Amino acid sequence: MSQLFEPVAAGALQLSNRIVMAPLTRNRSPRAVPGELGVTYYSQRASAGLIITEATAISHQGQGYADVPGLYGADQLAGWRRITDAVHAQGGRIVTQLWHVGRVSHVDLQPGGAAPVAPSALAAKTKTVLIRDGVPTFVDTSEPRALRQDELPGIVDDYRRAALAAVNEAGFDGVEIHGANGYLLDQFLKTGSNQRDDAYGGSIENRARLLLEVTCAVVEAIGGARVGIRLSPVTPANDVVDADPQPLFEHVLRELGPLGLAYVHVIEGATGGPRDLADRPFDYAAARAVYLAAGGSGLWMVNNGYDRALAEQALANGADLVAFGKPYIANPDLVRRLRENAPLNEPDRNTFYGGGAQGYTDYPALG
Repeated sequence: MSQLFEPVAAGALQLSNRIVMAPLTRNRSPRAVPGELGVTYYSQRASAGLIITEATAISHQGQGYADVPGLYGADQLAGWRRITDAVHAQGGRIVTQLWHVGRVSHVDLQPGGAAPVAPSALAAKTKTVLIRDGVPTFVDTSEPRALRQDELPGIVDDYRRAALAAVNEAGFDGVEIHGANGYLLDQFLKTGSNQRDDAYGGSIENRARLLLEVTCAVVEAIGGARVGIRLSPVTPANDVVDADPQPLFEHVLRELGPLGLAYVHVIEGATGGPRDLADRPFDYAAARAVYLAAGGSGLWMVNNGYDRALAEQALANGADLVAFGKPYIANPDLVRRLRENAPLNEPDRNTFYGGGAQGYTDYPALG
């Protein structure tokens, strides 16, 4: 049997196979509350070794898109509890992705119409989604304001409280800290979005400080064996770039090594795009070696454009888990299809963001 279908332990998480459903934003949670459609959607996909939910805001300030879920209200947590119960009833494992979007937001989505927050007052040249006249509409992000240093402990605490609520109230098996794709923690990491001159800007150590403080706080709250982290060293997503990502991410991984994480989730190349970027070379094997040398025991999860053949090659080369994104949109039974080398349903891009059951819960499984 292929190694892809073998069970494995990721920290405290006992996984039935090494296939992971990657986080997929679908914009189907009005008022930030996951509903019954979400119960169906996630339970349909419970055969994944691990489900990582769509990115989920840790606070109202952390929201950046219309109709994405949260973890900061009782009704949100109750909605998630129905989903986790349904996934567990199918024998699945599910973690939620802790999200603060930082500058990738719009005043219409922020408390009191305030400006989004960021490491520095630099707008992201990217889009977000608002619902206008019932239609998901892409709009430019708003001009952000720079966070004061005295505000950062509160943001760390928002992550801590969200992690506790996710596990203790919403019933998740763990959490994934979203440190990727040009959102808040990634904005602090990278030189293109962080021009601070205090303890959170300038040097690699300073720029990595917030991500590491958040990770330590979450590990202390729920235990490292229930915590994963997502990193994207070179993705250009959401207008983010770093002048020298190799030493930056090797420092991050060196510091993460002793924390006893369940896994490290690495996006290779451009999120949802090319795996290799000529202008942004990165040695992922060297980065993993740094993590292992620092005592890192978390499983190494790879992501971006994988099919079965590429996944098996990655496992043979030392990866532990493989995350699949878009294939999971249209193939709720992806594990079975990969095992049987069955053809995959093609997703309808017109229904990726917003809407109802169409293009969400109505894709057929194999008979």
